[in-house]
Amino acid sequence: MKNQHDQKWLDQAVVIALGCSLPGSYPSREVLLDAAVDALASEGLAVAGRSSWWTSAAWPDPAAPAYLNGVVLVETALPAEAVLATLHRLEARFGRVRAEANAPRTLDLDLIAHGRTVLDGAVVVPHPRAHERLFVMGPLAQIAPAWRHPVNGRTAADLAAGASVGTDATPLADIAKL
Repeated sequence: MKNQHDQKWLDQAVVIALGCSLPGSYPSREVLLDAAVDALASEGLAVAGRSSWWTSAAWPDPAAPAYLNGVVLVETALPAEAVLATLHRLEARFGRVRAEANAPRTLDLDLIAHGRTVLDGAVVVPHPRAHERLFVMGPLAQIAPAWRHPVNGRTAADLAAGASVGTDATPLADIAKL
């Protein structure tokens, strides 16, 4: 990952979490998530760093299909509102249907942070619960342990160590990919 130790760059990076519990029309969840990462560039979201995929039980119903999650750091000139609209468009393209909350899904793309921007309106950044989730902070700490939360100032590594949700999350591979 480029600039992983450059705090100024990390302060400008856009953090996107990816997840899925269903492969949809793809042969596996990994293939679907890889395709989603590849699709980001065509939408003006240049991937600069990428975690490995992490697995965790579904929440709140652990009997539902398990999730794969990961995080990418992207560079973009798009404002937060446009990034979120792009993520929703990509979810639909990959077969995401928003029926009920926490239902199994083919693709979930969350805008975790947009640089140091703080918004609390139609678009909320940083993501209001991501800092509590190991399946988000673990992958982020894997590729950018020094990243700092725009509101509480804690590092990704510290947030991962103290996460209270999805604490069973574990990486499928030890090496992050770019």
